[in-house]
Amino acid sequence: MSEPKFTRQMTVSQFDRLFPDEDACREYLYLRRWPAGVHCPRCNNDHVYRGKDKRFWTWQCMKCGPKPRSPYRFSLATGTVFEESKKPLTHWFKILYLMLTSKKGISALQIHRMLGYGSYETAWYMCMRLRAALKDPDFRKLMGVVEVDETFIGGRDYNRHKKDKKGGSGTFGYTPVIGAISRKGSVVCKVIENTDTATLDAFVRKTVDHEKVELIATDEHSGYRLLSQGGKQFGLPHQVIKHSTGEYVRGVVHTNSIESFWSLLKRGVIGTYHHVSKKYLPLYLAEFQFRFNNRAEADIFGKAIAGC
Repeated sequence: MSEPKFTRQMTVSQFDRLFPDEDACREYLYLRRWPAGVHCPRCNNDHVYRGKDKRFWTWQCMKCGPKPRSPYRFSLATGTVFEESKKPLTHWFKILYLMLTSKKGISALQIHRMLGYGSYETAWYMCMRLRAALKDPDFRKLMGVVEVDETFIGGRDYNRHKKDKKGGSGTFGYTPVIGAISRKGSVVCKVIENTDTATLDAFVRKTVDHEKVELIATDEHSGYRLLSQGGKQFGLPHQVIKHSTGEYVRGVVHTNSIESFWSLLKRGVIGTYHHVSKKYLPLYLAEFQFRFNNRAEADIFGKAIAGC
């Protein structure tokens, strides 16, 4: 039996040695943000001029200045989540490191306890800014064997306080989420308003590569029934696993991978955050999705910084 693969991430002592002060953080951000050289964040011009005092990490772009010979000035943090922040980069980097190395996430309250950075509200704000930066802008459609499933995030209505109960039954009070995962590959998930056929069908067709997908495995939810229709041009190779009859695996047809991701997500929500509102749930999904998709990336921290 082969040993499970393990990607060793940066340890706490390594992190502290790598980022002892603000200058080290700025140098790291500079190398990750502009590996091919500085370019203007407004017009992408790479012919820019460094400010006279290099301690401030500022540049000037003559191309998109408001007036001739009046350059547009920008800094290392312009256009990033660190822009206009009064907190030093050492604080931002430490929080991001803790978020990326915690498999089930880490709450803002726990970060506030551990690091003591200002108030809880400040820690929460910084965490949310970083989660927003973890969204993948270069989404590539899923190929090969793809599993699709939907789940619900939230608490049961009868567990609520009396003044918060709104009535209803079934999935009332839950937030529906749909996800797709390429077997042994990346996962994509998003918040949806409902689980009707139009919503589920549109998500699958937008997420998978029609030419390179080999199989789409789902449960028996009726919202997926139209995937195979449309002939060679629009139809997709769709197989259903029937959980209602006790069937969970039929050859290569199963949804175990996406259900494993749901388990990881829910353990994080219940055990770490305890409650996540529908408004901010997409940011938490981006965090879990980024960690999962880069689980084999040794320099996951550097990749995250490059996207900030």
